[in-house]
Amino acid sequence: MKPFDKNIVDMLISGSVGVIPTDTIYGLVGRAEAASTVERIYRIRKRNEHKPCIILISSYEDLKKFNIELSSEMRLFLEARRLWPGKVSIVFPSDDLRFEYLTRSTKSLAFRMPDTPELRDLLAQTGPLIAPSANREGDPPATTVGSARQYFKDSVEFYVDGGELHSLPSTLIQVSDGKMTVLREGAWSPTIIK
Repeated sequence: MKPFDKNIVDMLISGSVGVIPTDTIYGLVGRAEAASTVERIYRIRKRNEHKPCIILISSYEDLKKFNIELSSEMRLFLEARRLWPGKVSIVFPSDDLRFEYLTRSTKSLAFRMPDTPELRDLLAQTGPLIAPSANREGDPPATTVGSARQYFKDSVEFYVDGGELHSLPSTLIQVSDGKMTVLREGAWSPTIIK
């Protein structure tokens, strides 16, 4: 993956929405800390209003922006099993009303720390981004920028071409009461989770 241009960074910081290659598939991205941008992505994608989006982060520090405290034991668990950075999205409990626009009444937030350095570098500059797959709700994910353009046309500000991407979406894991459960199998194949 090529490094992202500075103008893409600036556009995202200013609230723009675009399509970029992620470490799994193309994502429709915008700043997670900007409620108006998040709502716009829901409208563009015609996403189910009650379905939260996964938030891409550059580091463990980003979790603090959403009032998520990661125990040292959990961090060791993630690192020992090489889940983060990786193609694994983790759902954490969240009852902070400031993030209702992200939790969508589920009282949870899902995060992924991508294993692609260029993407983590982008996130370090823009802050966390929501990144649902680049498709309309119920349609197949875009595998090229051309197929993403067919979905969204001029309703987004930019497209970043990363070639043809064929990958499963991230594996989704829930953390609750100290236990982890696989909610969606994806690009990472889980081993025994203890």
